[in-house]
Amino acid sequence: MAKVKANGLEIEYESFGRDSDSAILLIMGFGAQLTMWPTEFCEGLAAKGYRVIRFDNRDVGLSTHLHRLGMPDTAAAMAALMSGGTTASAYTLDDMAKDAVCLLDALGIKRAHIAGASMGGMIAQLVAINHPGHTISLTSIMSTTARPGLPPGKPEAMAALTTPPASDSREDRIAAGLRVAHVLGSPGFPDSEADIVANTEAAIDRTPFDPAGVARQLTAIIAAYPRHEKLKSVRAPTLVLHGADDPILVLDCGKDTAACVSGAKLVVVPGMAHDFSKGLVPVYIQHLSEFIGSVEKAKAA
Repeated sequence: MAKVKANGLEIEYESFGRDSDSAILLIMGFGAQLTMWPTEFCEGLAAKGYRVIRFDNRDVGLSTHLHRLGMPDTAAAMAALMSGGTTASAYTLDDMAKDAVCLLDALGIKRAHIAGASMGGMIAQLVAINHPGHTISLTSIMSTTARPGLPPGKPEAMAALTTPPASDSREDRIAAGLRVAHVLGSPGFPDSEADIVANTEAAIDRTPFDPAGVARQLTAIIAAYPRHEKLKSVRAPTLVLHGADDPILVLDCGKDTAACVSGAKLVVVPGMAHDFSKGLVPVYIQHLSEFIGSVEKAKAA
């Protein structure tokens, strides 16, 4: 892994495959590090002839943590959202989309296939909206447009995702991570308990605990404007990949995303929820490689 300066930040990234191959930029979701993209997935796409780049978003992992911005009041932000008021945030998802584009610039990549999961899907959508010149294609995985009126996530899943650990001890952080993994896990593609524990421990041990950084990301999500109208401007070929059993961003969110982009392809995976289990790796590789391969073929024609 390595760091580059991008958009005034130090961005930690990892690259798979040959630098000369067409690039796929992977953007991860809320509070999650680049390692949430399985190495086997990245290597599988690289074996198909692509340069695959995964990176830590601002405020997570080994990229810059914006400590000077302090701890936001996420409860107030949520209350403002629910009452129809204006929510302030330390930075926006648009800023995070610029981070991704500046990372490409720093790596000398003019255009890439942009793929994001969950919050990363929201950011990927904004890359396609705000930076079409950098976008060969868009893949939105388990994400949403944030259109008002879309069904909410299941309360138990939302609680697991937003409830902080009981303390900053390693044991309590692991316990909180396991709660999230169990609630978001795909019923049709379950990981073994040993794998869940090992993945959770590895994520906890990779970087210091920064609850304020995670809260700043959450506030950026809460404050984000709905993207359903702006997505109508996207002309890049688009794939929307969504689990039929997603408890956080339910299937209607994926259907809405696909409906907003002209010509978008919607793939619904039965038994998939909101995770990257080992069993899902071949599914992700198949759908992304087939879609991106078709885009590359059309581009070369």
